[in-house]
Amino acid sequence: MLAVPVVDIQGKRQGEMSVDPELLGGQVRASLLKQAIVAFLDRQRQRSARTKRKSDVEGSTRKLYRQKGTGNARMGQIRTPIRRGGGRAFGRRIPGRVKELPRAMRRLARANAVLAKLQAEDVLILDGLSLSQPKTKTMAGIFAALGAERGCLLAVEAPNANVHLSCRNLPRSQAMVVDDLNAYAVLRRKKLVFTKPAFERFTASLAGLPWGSGGRN
Repeated sequence: MLAVPVVDIQGKRQGEMSVDPELLGGQVRASLLKQAIVAFLDRQRQRSARTKRKSDVEGSTRKLYRQKGTGNARMGQIRTPIRRGGGRAFGRRIPGRVKELPRAMRRLARANAVLAKLQAEDVLILDGLSLSQPKTKTMAGIFAALGAERGCLLAVEAPNANVHLSCRNLPRSQAMVVDDLNAYAVLRRKKLVFTKPAFERFTASLAGLPWGSGGRN
């Protein structure tokens, strides 16, 4: 079992909670994490780049004039990239196909990312987080007390406007609903901080998964 420290907003240790590493995949699969990150970033691309190449420009494919006897340099069709108005050589095109991972692989990658953070001792459980209004200074003080000022991903159980707005202007920090966690978001930040209800919800979601029940590893 892996022990996860439970701390309050002053950073004082209140106890610990445990999680079975088998629920998180048992071992960190670097190749799977890479696939998950590449697929995630690929889905963020705008996919609007489309430069006209020679075949996309309007015009005839006829040779402009004969090869020899005119005194001019040899020249082909009017759509050639070396002429004004012609198509662009090696024009930029974004592939339309999006890299996809099966749902089971995405979930295992997320679990593996959390396992990697646990092994690096970069996971904390925050107990007693309550904000009556958005306050960036208050959240910055909490992160400093947790030793997470260099970057932090705060996972909360449900959408909380005060928490999200308080984290929004902090550099290298963000708040996410625990159900929306993915491998890229977990590995992108230095520290991973769960609220206590969020950690309980996360561990409950791991129950019954194939790699946690011995069906697959």
